[in-house]
Amino acid sequence: MQQKNSINRRAFLKLSSFTSAALTIGFYFPALAEESTILTAATAEDLGIVLNAFISIDKSGKVNIINHRAEMGQGAFQAVPQMIAEELEVSLDKVSIAFGPGHQTKYGGSQITGGSSTVRGAYKHLLRTGATAREMLVEAAAKKWGVPATECYALDGKVIHRPTNKKLVYGELVEEAAKLTPPKQVALKERKNYTIIGKPLPRQDTPPKVNGKAEFGLDKKLPGMLYAVVERCPYFLGKVKTYNDSVVKTMPGVKHVFKVQMPVFDTLREGIAIVADNTWSAMQARKALQVEWDTTGFEHLDTAALYNRMKEDLRKPGLSQRTGGNFDATYDKAAKKLEAIYETPYEAHACMEPLNCVADVKDDQITVWGPIQGPDWIQRDLAERFKMPMENITVHMTFLGGGFGRKAFTDYTTEAVLISKEIKAPVQVVWTREDDMTQGPFRPGAVYECKAGISDNGRITAFQTKMAAQNMDHQWPHADKSNFNGSTTEGLPEVFINGLDHYSFSDIPTESPIPVMWWRSVYASTNGFAYESFMDELAHAAKLDPLDFHRLQLRDERAEALMQMLEEKTGWRTREKNSGWGMAITECFKSMVGEAVKVSKQPDGKLKIDRIVAVMDCGWYVNPDIIRAQVEGSIVMALGAATTHETHFTDGKAVETNFHQYHMPRIMDVPDIEVYIMENEEKPGGVGEPGLPPFAPALCNAIFDLTGKRIRKLPFNMNEV
Repeated sequence: MQQKNSINRRAFLKLSSFTSAALTIGFYFPALAEESTILTAATAEDLGIVLNAFISIDKSGKVNIINHRAEMGQGAFQAVPQMIAEELEVSLDKVSIAFGPGHQTKYGGSQITGGSSTVRGAYKHLLRTGATAREMLVEAAAKKWGVPATECYALDGKVIHRPTNKKLVYGELVEEAAKLTPPKQVALKERKNYTIIGKPLPRQDTPPKVNGKAEFGLDKKLPGMLYAVVERCPYFLGKVKTYNDSVVKTMPGVKHVFKVQMPVFDTLREGIAIVADNTWSAMQARKALQVEWDTTGFEHLDTAALYNRMKEDLRKPGLSQRTGGNFDATYDKAAKKLEAIYETPYEAHACMEPLNCVADVKDDQITVWGPIQGPDWIQRDLAERFKMPMENITVHMTFLGGGFGRKAFTDYTTEAVLISKEIKAPVQVVWTREDDMTQGPFRPGAVYECKAGISDNGRITAFQTKMAAQNMDHQWPHADKSNFNGSTTEGLPEVFINGLDHYSFSDIPTESPIPVMWWRSVYASTNGFAYESFMDELAHAAKLDPLDFHRLQLRDERAEALMQMLEEKTGWRTREKNSGWGMAITECFKSMVGEAVKVSKQPDGKLKIDRIVAVMDCGWYVNPDIIRAQVEGSIVMALGAATTHETHFTDGKAVETNFHQYHMPRIMDVPDIEVYIMENEEKPGGVGEPGLPPFAPALCNAIFDLTGKRIRKLPFNMNEV
């Protein structure tokens, strides 16, 4: 059993924000164990175990949950309570949820909200915890009545005795239940018996977001808090040469002006912090600041040079992620051969809420609040950077106005802590939209070389992809740059790769000073465009319908069910001759998504998207409305990256500074999106990201179907095709 330092129970409950709780249970993972163990808070304290405090039930019967993940619109604040409420047998209006602070050993592993992992990573433990609490309450009621527990059942926050119909509400039972030992085995419901899971129930976080009660990072206020903005070097590796703050220091509200650095992977980005008693004063003072930057000693790349470098890199040997059979020999003998090059752009994250962070640094303590995707990661990072014990660092999550990977990074939190430490006061550091969009890190652009051989019957006999792009993992300090990109195959269905006899997937890591990082669906967002566009080209080379061609390659019962649904919902076999239809199927984060797009020409000759159909197979799921919302959002984001926006670079600086240049899709640009969800008993997959990769290739394949023009470079202008 893994032992931890004992913690005071009152402190534990206070930490959990449930000081009035009478029954608190959660789970932890014993050393080397694959299954979690569920304990009460009191037992955990006695054993010195750091418990994952997920459920507390107070004497009023109110159920409180600590959510270990961020809520950035993906629906964790709804999905987690739905899972707990289902097995606990309570209505959702009896359940409230709060953010858990960053902690290295709680919550069953990483707290980083990414990889579409909230449900698929914790669903078993959450269901078991809810069911365990239910059985403990049933046992407590049975003891109170002096009857066998088998004669009792739970329903709607009560325990009922079948023979007599006697009832006790949960609040009357929690004190006795807290004295019991949680059962090691509990029966979970079958899906057919669910009354809450699988239902499109309204999200609990919607009302506070509408009425203004939800706390986002910018809403956080502390007594004596000051406000800061930072004039950061516009060049990614630039340094402060000199600065003149004489005018700035005389401006109203300004308290401090000083140089600050923040870590960006293995480099430091420099800037001048301006601290004032309000944000407006700090921003106005920033305009008067005079800074001279040292921009020597590093490349000043522009977009054309970047892509020329990637194309040159394709001529180099690749770092192999997966290789099987003998691609070269089989490709040489193929009945038909095809090669193609695809390009995808750099992208900003463009969250509706720009970066911000509140930090309060004491002599031996650091506390931060903000829109943070990985509180445990931030806690560990700050401990290492400031040489402080982990337990002295507290990281609080607020709601996030979008994240997409950007708010899982450590730069903006470290910067806020450094400023608070310097001024010896709490501070809120606010990034402007221009800061957010020009400083990066960005989604990496990429160039792909795809080759394949096909047989006379349309089967792929040899398949090779080579990706030239910056490798995110190569940017960290002491990174091994001989390592291949582990995401080279991301986006391709696993059943497709398993069906290949001769294949090669590799990458050439392009070197650039531009910082890059995760963006919604990570490398699948660019891989998907190249791979599924190429699949469509192969289908036409084989003279096969694209859906039939996919069936030849994806010989799998689950994939076939998805393709049947896509065929049925699109009316694929009866599509009109004067319209263009394209489709694509991708897989990432254990979910497979098929999408089809219909396009047509308007009287003025311009293209129009008429219809978008998406079929999501994420296995076991919680709330269909959340799935539909996430797929719709993914498609809109993919539409923008395909047709309206990208980040360019000139002289080593980002060009697009705000939405007047980085054009986001507007509501009138997006047709109705139909989302269908597969029903099966498979393990849950991700939902927040897998809907993005198939859209761009489906759209471009539809344009080819209508016009005969192949689009191999993104973004493109719909009005100029």
